[in-house]
Amino acid sequence: MTSRASRRPFELLVFDWDGTVMDSIGAIVDCTFAALESLGDLAGHELPPRDKVRHAIGMGLLETMHEFFPGAGPELHSRVLEAYREQWVTIYKDRFHPFEGTRATLEALAAEGYLLGVATAKSRRGLVRDFERSGLGPLFQATRTVDEAPSKPHPGMLEGLFEELGVAPGAALMIGDTNWDLEMASNAGCAAVGVLSGAQSEERLAVCEPLALLPDVTALPPFLSGLRLRAAAGG
Repeated sequence: MTSRASRRPFELLVFDWDGTVMDSIGAIVDCTFAALESLGDLAGHELPPRDKVRHAIGMGLLETMHEFFPGAGPELHSRVLEAYREQWVTIYKDRFHPFEGTRATLEALAAEGYLLGVATAKSRRGLVRDFERSGLGPLFQATRTVDEAPSKPHPGMLEGLFEELGVAPGAALMIGDTNWDLEMASNAGCAAVGVLSGAQSEERLAVCEPLALLPDVTALPPFLSGLRLRAAAGG
């Protein structure tokens, strides 16, 4: 019989990708500005501030365009999206890597028996490309991208993962670096942890009331061990 002290506090750990697993936020911001500047004419709109670009990461590209250029028509949105994709594929896609220690952390969590998943605003093609470059793909049992579900904070990505893996919302933990991740978890009925390695500040994430705010994903194993020990002690 499994002792209380050995029970995992969750069955499934779902990770956001950019800013959580991958050290890519700087590349995304730089790519966004390179794309906008390459267009020149933004139909009367000004370039958004860098902080606004950074805080919008995780929304999905189309939603971000609506945030940056309210009232603009689909032609501008289409031009910006195409320019972004061109800049990313030709220049920026190789300018980032997993955060230091992330691979070992994911391997340790998998060895403990956790199911691992990804929920990301990236496209499926982009995630597959990152998996190939990083070699992290085999560690994850299931993934959802913005191509298969509505953008965060809609709960669709998490709900799809729960259904595919047969895990109840209460047995899952979402790990992410933005309010969109934490709000998605709340909307899906699961717990969440914020990490401070990515796009948003501690203050912005704290508003979402996650279980904890950790410096990065390498702090996740001791956090989970602490939950397990407290549960075993009846705390």
